[in-house]
Amino acid sequence: MADPPAPSRVSAGILLFRRTANKLEVLLGHPGGPYFADRDRGVWSIPKGEVQPGEELLAVALREFGEETGHVVGTGNLLPLGSVRQRGGKEVHAWAVEGELDPAAAVSNTFSLEWPPRSGLHVEVPEVDRVGWWATDEARERINAAQVELLDRLEAMLRR
Repeated sequence: MADPPAPSRVSAGILLFRRTANKLEVLLGHPGGPYFADRDRGVWSIPKGEVQPGEELLAVALREFGEETGHVVGTGNLLPLGSVRQRGGKEVHAWAVEGELDPAAAVSNTFSLEWPPRSGLHVEVPEVDRVGWWATDEARERINAAQVELLDRLEAMLRR
């Protein structure tokens, strides 16, 4: 029996943002499943997913946003944020786009997970169990540390 394919070391995602009266807010997703159930700070992320060989980065970013939120974003006015490398070595490519999304209406795709580990039992869990809007100062506390740079880049672009 062949080993399962190694996870991709490249992901692509969308950072949805909105401007309110006094601040910039970004939409972040909290990873689903039992490993992250009791964790909050430092585990939230932009909606993103793995890029397979031959796939176009932007197409993956748009697809993954849809899969993890249940919503489609337009391709107009996309701001390229470049890429960051997370602690485990994964490279994350991102684009930002201004828009609205009601967190209560967000629905994520699911995946099968053996739980408890080595039990032979499988459960379906959402890839993202919730999304939320965060002012960028608060988002910096919640997001994966490597992705803070994406927030910095977005703020710099919007100041120009």
